[in-house]
Amino acid sequence: MTFLWHDWAGYIGVVLVLLAFLGLQTRKLRGNGLVYQLMNVLGAVGVAVSLIFGAPPMNWPALLMQLAWIGIGVYGILHSAKMRRVYGS
Repeated sequence: MTFLWHDWAGYIGVVLVLLAFLGLQTRKLRGNGLVYQLMNVLGAVGVAVSLIFGAPPMNWPALLMQLAWIGIGVYGILHSAKMRRVYGS
């Protein structure tokens, strides 16, 4: 089995998302924290890249889920940044 660059992007993405979830469950990361959000966004980007550049046919439901994950994560980052500016924490 040959691993191409997009396969590695997908595996790294999966590891990032799983580590983010583990960090949340073990209370090492906060759900509204920047590190947690970035791990989720970058993980979803990696998985999406592997889906887009991987062998056909495209798995559209999985890609849609990754795009939603990215959108929600970016929203979380922006919302948290706004709250930090407003409340100064």
